[in-house]
Amino acid sequence: MTSRWVHNGAMNIKGKNIVITGGARGLGAAMATRLAAAGADLALVDLDEAALAETAARCREEGAAGVQTYVANVAVEAEVEALFDAIVEAQGAPHGLVNNAGVTRDALLVKYRDGEQLSKMTLEQWQTVMDINLTGVFLCGREVAAKMIEAGRRGCIINIASISRAGNMGQTNYSATKAGVEAMAVVWAKELARYGIRAASVAPGFIGTEMVMAMKPEARDKLTSMIPAGRVGNPDEIAHAVQFILENDYVSGRCIEVDGALRL
Repeated sequence: MTSRWVHNGAMNIKGKNIVITGGARGLGAAMATRLAAAGADLALVDLDEAALAETAARCREEGAAGVQTYVANVAVEAEVEALFDAIVEAQGAPHGLVNNAGVTRDALLVKYRDGEQLSKMTLEQWQTVMDINLTGVFLCGREVAAKMIEAGRRGCIINIASISRAGNMGQTNYSATKAGVEAMAVVWAKELARYGIRAASVAPGFIGTEMVMAMKPEARDKLTSMIPAGRVGNPDEIAHAVQFILENDYVSGRCIEVDGALRL
């Protein structure tokens, strides 16, 4: 039976099937545990099977209605198609998707010293980020939209962008993908509204994930000093923004910035 999303400005997440890519750790794990506490039925996707199992266990402790884990490379079309077939078979058509999987391969476009080229961003660095951050979001968004429409399911797609979408030194590749996923959410909001499917994006600033907190203290302090809020963000604050979008039926086609007023 198709679940019904109400139109009074709120959606009860309890029992709703929410897919999170990159769900094993970091922001994805924070989203998963927050939505688990709200009683969601989660489908967690990542390449790290061991980390997926750990996050799934925490989600069950938090009270998730159900948790299934899936190992898939979001940049490979056949794997993404098989992924969403498996999710529908095991848990039914999704009510929501959070396109969170992403990587960085930072490098300056070109680097010179005294007229001599020292380095340049490689095609591999460019393509790896494109494949996962942009193509992966496209593939997952396309497949989940098809599954929602086929099931007559009202739903919501959330793309995780970044403050870097405005352009950040050393991130030609990453910035391009994050601007792209924000734009895709706007397009999807317009195209999919007729089917009752919303789309939006969240742009995190400098967030205290495991990777960030592992930075050298002096480097982290320097970056933190640039943030008007005076601190790095908490991963749960990004998860909170995701939950807000899922629950509010009138939020679509917009990007919510969660960055402590930091501007690059």
